[in-house]
Amino acid sequence: MTKYNELNLSANRNRKRVGRGISAGGGKTAGRGTKGQGSRTGKKLRPTFAGGQLPIVQGIPKLRGFKSKRVPAQVVYADELNTIKGAKIDNFTLFEAGLITTPHHTVKVIARGDLTSKATIEIAAMSASVQKQLEKNGGKFIKTAVPLQKSTKVKETKPEKTAKTSR
Repeated sequence: MTKYNELNLSANRNRKRVGRGISAGGGKTAGRGTKGQGSRTGKKLRPTFAGGQLPIVQGIPKLRGFKSKRVPAQVVYADELNTIKGAKIDNFTLFEAGLITTPHHTVKVIARGDLTSKATIEIAAMSASVQKQLEKNGGKFIKTAVPLQKSTKVKETKPEKTAKTSR
């Protein structure tokens, strides 16, 4: 058991110098094992080198195709719009009704069930069949851009320049 005053703690320990004799603790093979390419000086092997056979990187097929980074639109079904009361339906009314997760995102109404409400719907997209149902009921669809989220950053006011006095 070591005593508290004998503890050897240091934030910056010196690195172990290997290959400096048996008594130094890292002598003879100096932690390189015995024989082979790995034990030699000037060893230059790629991380993917597999001893002359085909590297595993070449054995795996390439990822082909295309992956879109665009986030798909939030979907609202036509029959869900019947529950919303009001003459105007937009992203914020859909968000308050709990039909979408965020009002600052593309929303598309698609067909499911019958649309019976007569309202002005102002969103990014709507399927053609739902648009026909809406116009038949006397409603109107207006294609609008997605509302931008207001910045949460506080605007910093620059200090006013003071007039320099001449001496």
